[in-house]
Amino acid sequence: MITVTFICSDNLICGFNVSGHSGYADEGSDIVCAAVSSAVLMTANSITEIQHLKAEVTCDDGLLDLKLSSDEAEKAAVILNGLRLHLTALSEQYKKYIIVKFSEV
Repeated sequence: MITVTFICSDNLICGFNVSGHSGYADEGSDIVCAAVSSAVLMTANSITEIQHLKAEVTCDDGLLDLKLSSDEAEKAAVILNGLRLHLTALSEQYKKYIIVKFSEV
């Protein structure tokens, strides 16, 4: 299962952690994993390469962790909320394979 945790502070998404594998299908044929991976990587790249915001990013097999300061999170709010909407919709469609959580700091 893929676990997505959005890190929030004062109703602002300050980062996210995505870990695991969906197990929906074999590697290379897993549309759930591909959808999540694509959305998460596009979000991280948009924040760091398009908006040029300073983010702490860790990326490894089955893991992507991104953290922003409050100031940077405000600038990335539209992108982060778009990711939240996208992954929440996927989790509703593929309940057995994705869980979305929120953690307040």
